[in-house]
Amino acid sequence: MKPVPKVALLIETSNSYARELLHGVRAWVRENGPWSIRLTEQGRGAAVPAWLKGWDGDGVIARVESERIARELRATGLPVIDVSAALPRLEFPRVATAAVGAAQLAATHLMERGLVNFAYCGDRRFHWARQRGEAFARAIRVMGGGNCASFTPVPGAVDDEVGEIARWLKTLPRPVGVLASLDLRGQQVLAACRIAGLVVPDEVAVIGVHNDELLCELCDPPLSSVMPNPQRAGYEAAALLARAMAGGRVPVALHEIAPLGVAARHSTDLAAVGDAKIAGAVRFMRQQAAGGANVGDVLRAVPMARTALERRFKAALGTTPHAHLRKLRIERVKELLSGTSLPVGEIAAATGFEHAEYLSAMFRRECGLSPREFRARHRIRRA
Repeated sequence: MKPVPKVALLIETSNSYARELLHGVRAWVRENGPWSIRLTEQGRGAAVPAWLKGWDGDGVIARVESERIARELRATGLPVIDVSAALPRLEFPRVATAAVGAAQLAATHLMERGLVNFAYCGDRRFHWARQRGEAFARAIRVMGGGNCASFTPVPGAVDDEVGEIARWLKTLPRPVGVLASLDLRGQQVLAACRIAGLVVPDEVAVIGVHNDELLCELCDPPLSSVMPNPQRAGYEAAALLARAMAGGRVPVALHEIAPLGVAARHSTDLAAVGDAKIAGAVRFMRQQAAGGANVGDVLRAVPMARTALERRFKAALGTTPHAHLRKLRIERVKELLSGTSLPVGEIAAATGFEHAEYLSAMFRRECGLSPREFRARHRIRRA
């Protein structure tokens, strides 16, 4: 019989992103295995376990968070796939969230709220955090936004970091949209707003990255966040390692995984436009678009002439009410396709489309692929 490959997973289980990576690896193994998996409990950035030095294994999938970890993994002589973007230089084939895609989603989300001031709160310890901040500022410029301030607290005690962030926030023009490098930093930004006496989201709208649902929902107020696709990343990493262990060529290259969208919560629930009626219309759309609300419903909620709504909406947000409603509905469809196993017909009914065929036609027109193709590309079933 062909021997079962022995694979070490040096991936922490202390955060949701890493756990979802493991779900992705599991999905690949169940479809293509078996593998003999060795997984030990460890924290993020933990040293390579001592047992790896003499381990008689075939390959490793690891979060390569430091140069020391990279050196020790190279010394094993085993094929390694990196599922972190902590280091600027590629040491191994790497599978990671597309930095530009995540930044563009965050920028679009904040700009759609009518904001004109933007800022990024990062973490100097990690390449991905620096890269994310640069991509965010670039996305704001390309989309016609203003300057993007940037700040990174000196790494230290949490209370000291939060205090630094609070002092920085008070220097920014408001209202301001802040992208935090990840959800934990977003939690700190929200705490800093409380210390600084700044109202969220009216004065400071905050969005994180990774959509750790428990952490985001425990924040006060709940934190909006960019949704990556770590299951897909774990699945792709497993496929690459399998190829390498079989003797195939796997170049040292970056394999980027597109994020899925934005999970909008209260921390960005504002419409920062000077026109109070249009702000009210935008809030109504966010609440009701996924249920099939149309422009007539908007006009009943925020009474005015239809031509006035069209003109003032275009002036404030650069698009039409109908187009904005359509975009919000498509975003909800994407969430359901990637996050549930509901049939397309049920998703159509849940998002206000009269027929699944109409949803499919609109989705293909807007996204360039069918709902089923989108689901196949962005979702992995948990067996």
